[in-house]
Amino acid sequence: MKIIIVNKNHAQARSFTLGGWTRAFLSVCLLGIPTFVGAWGYSWLVSGDNEGFFTADSKAWTDILSAHESEIEQERAASEAQIAALTSKMAELQARLMRLDALGEKLTSAANLEQGEFDFSQIPAVGGPSKVTPNQLYQTPDFFAAIDQLSSQVDSREQQLNTIESLLANRSLLEETLLSGAPVANAWMTSRFGYRKDPFTGKTEFHSGLDFAAPTGSKVSSVAAGIVNWAGRHPEYGNMVEVKHGDGLVTRYAHNKSNLVKAGDVVKKGQIIALSGSTGRSTAPHVHFEVYKNGRVVDPASYIRHTTR
Repeated sequence: MKIIIVNKNHAQARSFTLGGWTRAFLSVCLLGIPTFVGAWGYSWLVSGDNEGFFTADSKAWTDILSAHESEIEQERAASEAQIAALTSKMAELQARLMRLDALGEKLTSAANLEQGEFDFSQIPAVGGPSKVTPNQLYQTPDFFAAIDQLSSQVDSREQQLNTIESLLANRSLLEETLLSGAPVANAWMTSRFGYRKDPFTGKTEFHSGLDFAAPTGSKVSSVAAGIVNWAGRHPEYGNMVEVKHGDGLVTRYAHNKSNLVKAGDVVKKGQIIALSGSTGRSTAPHVHFEVYKNGRVVDPASYIRHTTR
């Protein structure tokens, strides 16, 4: 390589001829120095010894970005925790709803309620006008909407179960207090309510109850729940039990061999209160059964035929 140098007056020119080693040295200088300076600068920036190089504004922006990254991470963690809690709540509500549905269907079947009166397989009927305009974008339901729907279904099922519980309680109370059935099992009626010939005098006299023939010692049961109003020995009725049932109703069970309850005892429907016999004014072992309504004797036959749904 030849280099020609000319002075400003162009008076004289000089030329130099560069050998191979000289050209190689110049090439290394021209290319290596910028590369070295760039590498050193990058290393200096990364090493952290450059804090004095940045301005205050640059440092402030760096701090703000770091704070935002920390806040985003905290929000992400909080969102994940909230989603986990909502998922657990939904699973709990779904399990509770399934148990309520199963219990409701079982109670409905056991109570012999009308078909469709309480349908636990249907979602509760809800509705109303929408506040979303046609121009608004559709948004998929979120966790809160799903939980609200499940809570509404659970509330509906609980209301239905409370209603069924009230119906069953009222029905049970009605069945307990309603006079129905005969006071002694497997017995036949030997004398009806009304006028008849008296077995002792042969005269026509009023018979105030029903007579059921029963072997001595047969179980005599109360035809409804109530409180024993009187229990003892009567000159004509013999051993007798009188039960007060409420609503003005009173029943009497007479000619017993023995009484098994005393005044003030609370008795259930079907509870054994005496053993049949032939005490008092009686010709043979039987149970004399009377019903009083508001103090007046009435025909027990209509109550014996009573049945509940």
